[in-house]
Amino acid sequence: MLKLIEKKRAELIDIVLKNGINSTISIQYSQELDILLTQYIKDDHAQKNRIYYS
Repeated sequence: MLKLIEKKRAELIDIVLKNGINSTISIQYSQELDILLTQYIKDDHAQKNRIYYS
């Protein structure tokens, strides 16, 4: 998951440099990165709860 996040982050940086931060494509990539980060945080939190309550 972390490699996927880093890949999407690098892609976002490239897109922003080419198209500007407010371009539609930049916003789309940013939203996709947000989804990945949110999922990573949820998964990490769930894993920590399983360890804590086990």
